[in-house]
Amino acid sequence: MTVAARGNGHSINGQAMTNGGLVIDMRSTEENHFRLLNINGSFFIDVSGGALWENVLTRCVSRFGLAPRSWTDYLSLTVGGTLSNAGVSGQAFRYGPQISNVTELEIVTGKGDITVCSETRNPELFFGSLGGLGQFGIITRARVKLQPAPDMVGFTVSRHCMWIRVVYTEFDEFTRDAEFLVSRDDGESFDYVEGFVFCNNDDPVNGWPAVPLDPVHGFNPGIIPQTGASVLYCLEVAFHYQKGDHPSTVDKAVAGLLKRLRFVEGLKSQVDLSYVEFLLRVKRAEEQAKANGIWDAPHPWLNLFISKSNIVDFDQTVFKKMVKDGIGGPMLIYPLMRSKWDNRTSVALPDSEIFYLVALLRFVSRGPSVEESVAQNREIVEWCIKEGLDFKLYLPHYQSKEGWKRHFGDQWTRFVERKASFDPMAILAPGQNIFKRTHLS
Repeated sequence: MTVAARGNGHSINGQAMTNGGLVIDMRSTEENHFRLLNINGSFFIDVSGGALWENVLTRCVSRFGLAPRSWTDYLSLTVGGTLSNAGVSGQAFRYGPQISNVTELEIVTGKGDITVCSETRNPELFFGSLGGLGQFGIITRARVKLQPAPDMVGFTVSRHCMWIRVVYTEFDEFTRDAEFLVSRDDGESFDYVEGFVFCNNDDPVNGWPAVPLDPVHGFNPGIIPQTGASVLYCLEVAFHYQKGDHPSTVDKAVAGLLKRLRFVEGLKSQVDLSYVEFLLRVKRAEEQAKANGIWDAPHPWLNLFISKSNIVDFDQTVFKKMVKDGIGGPMLIYPLMRSKWDNRTSVALPDSEIFYLVALLRFVSRGPSVEESVAQNREIVEWCIKEGLDFKLYLPHYQSKEGWKRHFGDQWTRFVERKASFDPMAILAPGQNIFKRTHLS
């Protein structure tokens, strides 16, 4: 028998399934752990591997005035699920991914052992399981770093967040500014940095209408320079401030950062909202998508990490040619810092210090068919391989052992050795299609 752990059901290639085996509903374990710890003046929260990050957020903020440092964009994901991959969002340039913000795990290994592990206690299991795709054990508890969250008045959030989008026509200016922001020291940049590509047209999903944060203030395409190509670029940032801060102080700090950027003058959208509302921004989009039936459509998504050295080529071929008409959903792109990741974990990364997350988040009901979308995803990956790009799939899925060996590269031997140590019979996570149940080789 094989065993798969299913979080909240958001894997896109059947990774949480098993053919004729046992699927464990990890959501049923959410209440098993929730404990605040103060260790030498630093705060941590012990939470179940089956807890949703959105519940961790609201409970930590409302009860303790604290919150985790690093997030994903969408928070209806389980703690164990994101830690088995990486967990990235616009805070990762500063704090690293979620797997860099965990100090202890409790894991049920493929041998059936319940093991507590950390950097100093069973470190091979600890680092192997972080980004390990569920291959070495099931995460039943995680100890997550916390930091002060918005000040609280009862249950009212008093710290605020300024959420801003600015538009670029030139890819080199967009990437230069994004890399400038993520390379700044703490306190000298925005608190969140992401970006996305959109079509230079009036398509309600793929084009200009997707940019404004405030629907009252639309997008003025007349401002776009004539040099604008088939796609444009949006840099999305956020600046956190206290409700008691004087507006002029906040405006001055934000203006000081924005004046260093080379976006198209006049193509800026901005709203103020609470810290929690900002982190739950995709939740609101989910509710809207469920209301109009889009959320239940197939999601043939493709996520990649691409080296800074190859991102211009990727833009020229993929964004400006292959997907220039849109994909029926967001096309995210933003830089990350390799030095914020721990190379002892199982995550495979490009070699360069700065690399980009590219996420093609398709919704089939608004774009090409499932078959066309999957075929195009495959075409993009095959092009990356053919051209020798320094890239890795994020949330990877391969059909062959050769694909997995290429993915892990020099890490493959270590990955196999960890599998032999903690799940020698290859019982766990068969849906990843890495190891066969009957043998390890």
